[in-house]
Amino acid sequence: MAEGWEQAAFRARVDEVLHRFVADEADQLAAVDPALGPVAGQVETAVAAGKRLRAAFCYWGWRAARQPDSEALVRAAASMELVHAAAVVHDDLIDDSPLRHGRATAHVALRSAVPDHPRPEEAARSLALLVGDLLMSLAGQLFATSGLPAAYLARARPLWALLARDLIAGECLEVLHTGAVPDTAASLKVIRYKTAKYTVEQPLLIGGALAGAGERLREGFRGYGLPLGEAFQLRDDLLGLFGESRRTGKSDADDVRGHRPTALLAETWRLAGPGEREELRALLGRADDLDAAGLEAVRTLMRRLKAPDRVERMIAARVEEALGALHELDVPVPAAAALRELAHSATVRLS
Repeated sequence: MAEGWEQAAFRARVDEVLHRFVADEADQLAAVDPALGPVAGQVETAVAAGKRLRAAFCYWGWRAARQPDSEALVRAAASMELVHAAAVVHDDLIDDSPLRHGRATAHVALRSAVPDHPRPEEAARSLALLVGDLLMSLAGQLFATSGLPAAYLARARPLWALLARDLIAGECLEVLHTGAVPDTAASLKVIRYKTAKYTVEQPLLIGGALAGAGERLREGFRGYGLPLGEAFQLRDDLLGLFGESRRTGKSDADDVRGHRPTALLAETWRLAGPGEREELRALLGRADDLDAAGLEAVRTLMRRLKAPDRVERMIAARVEEALGALHELDVPVPAAAALRELAHSATVRLS
């Protein structure tokens, strides 16, 4: 790779690794029995598309530690996308989301695989759960067989346990806080553990650990990665309700209908007076049959209270914090430039 940063070219490299590796694994799964074909298909679908930001952060964690471009490192970085794919399948299952990237989610798509099952919806959900489990297992396999020296992999291995624990903690916290009185501090903790850490901070740290980064650089990665990861998810929260479904590829009603503990909802509640809280409570109480008019009423209330503006300021503050930490890092110019561009890609987007 040239010293300049070409996100599209890097994404193509990651896609090639992922698609080839997962297609081979899916073929081996389907070879066990023809009935497994739809399950194998969902394993492949899970990695069919994506921004590949997590792989990019892992790659630049390596390059920031002054290591050269490496095909083996690209394979190791691609494993971060399998972690993400597993998290997405499980998250869609937990949230009962119908769409992802404009396609039916795994637990919805797999209903057609069990037409004769006495409880087809439950069976499809079970199959999707297993798809997510397999994807997480494949992430570890791709990382371990990336071609990097065993000593390099050993430096990063403890971070995998931390990544998994934090991700599961965040998912559990979201479930535990769903339906509770909205609280911004609780919502931000969900964001931090469910998304922020495994999206930016931990891929950077894993790339740095593979490269033998020192403590000062690792601390800088944390200072950059955590606020940027939070900004990434805050942008997702806004896009989830105010974005265009044709761009996001997801339903724009999921967060509201699911009473999910987003920072957007928490800030709306915090800014609302008694009457507005009563209005919001009534709208959320209609979650099962909230129509387009009801959803627009939620948006109107949020706009009136300027909750989206507040979340935008939260995003801007975190991006500024991340870029400030990056400015303090002693890293090669191409790495600094790439990490600045990735900060923009992660937070200024329409999908």
